[in-house]
Amino acid sequence: MRAAWLLLAGGALAAPILAQDATSVAVPGGATAQGDVAVTIYQNGQSLIQDTRRLTMPAGRSKQEFPDVSAQIRAETVTLTGPGIGIVEQNFDYDLLTPAKLMEKAVGQNVTLIRTNPATGAEVRVPAKVLAANGGVVLQVGNTIEVLRDDGLPVRVIFDKVPPNLRARPTLSVTLEAKGGVTPTTLTYLTPGLGWNSDYVTLFDDAKQTIDVQGWVTLTNNTGTDYSNANVLLVAGNPNGGGGRRNYTTPWNPSTGTIDQPGTESSNRERLGDYYLYPLAERTTIANAQQKQVSFLDVKAAPARKAYEFNNGWLATNDAASASSVLKFSTSRSGGLGDQLPAGTMRVYMRDKRGDPQFIGESMIEATPMGSAMSIRTGDAFDVKVKTVVEERNRLSSSRWQTKMRYEFTNARNEPVTVDLGQEGLWGDVAIIAQSQEGKRVSADRVEWSVAVPANGKATLTATFDSRY
Repeated sequence: MRAAWLLLAGGALAAPILAQDATSVAVPGGATAQGDVAVTIYQNGQSLIQDTRRLTMPAGRSKQEFPDVSAQIRAETVTLTGPGIGIVEQNFDYDLLTPAKLMEKAVGQNVTLIRTNPATGAEVRVPAKVLAANGGVVLQVGNTIEVLRDDGLPVRVIFDKVPPNLRARPTLSVTLEAKGGVTPTTLTYLTPGLGWNSDYVTLFDDAKQTIDVQGWVTLTNNTGTDYSNANVLLVAGNPNGGGGRRNYTTPWNPSTGTIDQPGTESSNRERLGDYYLYPLAERTTIANAQQKQVSFLDVKAAPARKAYEFNNGWLATNDAASASSVLKFSTSRSGGLGDQLPAGTMRVYMRDKRGDPQFIGESMIEATPMGSAMSIRTGDAFDVKVKTVVEERNRLSSSRWQTKMRYEFTNARNEPVTVDLGQEGLWGDVAIIAQSQEGKRVSADRVEWSVAVPANGKATLTATFDSRY
């Protein structure tokens, strides 16, 4: 469905993110107590909530309640600001009202059992006392001890009241000193449970050598609270989560290998420090336990080309391995996507002979600056193979070797192809003393050759290496 939408939609390249559905989501349990809400969502699992409400407060000290905050609120990050108010104490009541919690809080209290006769439908009310609610409910009924079983028999429990420390919704209570009257207050806090990730739907036209790219953001909410009619701002980046300057406990985040050459172009998107900001163009409701998709990138007919790559390890040999099928394009303003790309998954489609888009592969991409040259590996080539052979290996001294490699290429396609061969592992003092085709050293341990292979034909490359260790 998204691939089909890609072929029909249009839009400005650097426009703000557009909500896919503008209809408001109904809030379970009635109207929200939230006011004017702004939600800033980061890519590290944290979000900043700013909730402005108008409170009617008496003069002096009073206790004000703020329901409909995140059930995962980081209470130590809460700030409350407003004219003429001072905070005395704040508490977060996160024990939510559920049947299990209600029974747990009723231990030691009296309740009423309503038992229904299955045959006659007659109801009998029986007083009981809750003795325990650990993995099951133990009751004292008269002079007997009973276990409230889940055996399908019609039994209900009636409670006189809801315990004061149970809340129907996550609630923050604050004791304030105020001048009194109607006062605008802004509640600000950090919470986990909100997140976003980006996905890219890419349609490659092999005949025209172009791609159409649709970028999607998927919002998720597992905070236990709906955020209604919120002003949403997405931040592409990973703010430090509290570690020091050298935080070795953070997992190493290696490159995805999709950036051939990092870009140096600046985009016109708003930035905050070293992060890019992606504001939603319209307010939207992020309901709890919901995923919402919005579009942030729509590019038509950007130049792209299909290529084949084969990477060979040092002294590696194989009989006939498939070359990788790769899609190459740029994110530059001129002749590319014209934007930086947040980290995410890029899925690639091609049309079959019937004109239907078909999935051909996907790759994870890292945060990519504008102006970058990119290669997206989509899979293994069926008809393009590479055989690698250690043809000769001679020991010249105790620490010096001479190695001759032969690379054989076969192409069963009815059109010529070019295979970008990369020989890796050339660490240290390794020199190429002979090669049948001029290559290019692209890094300290890697040399690349672009080998033309004729239609339904073969090609061979040889290279001799002088290595010391």
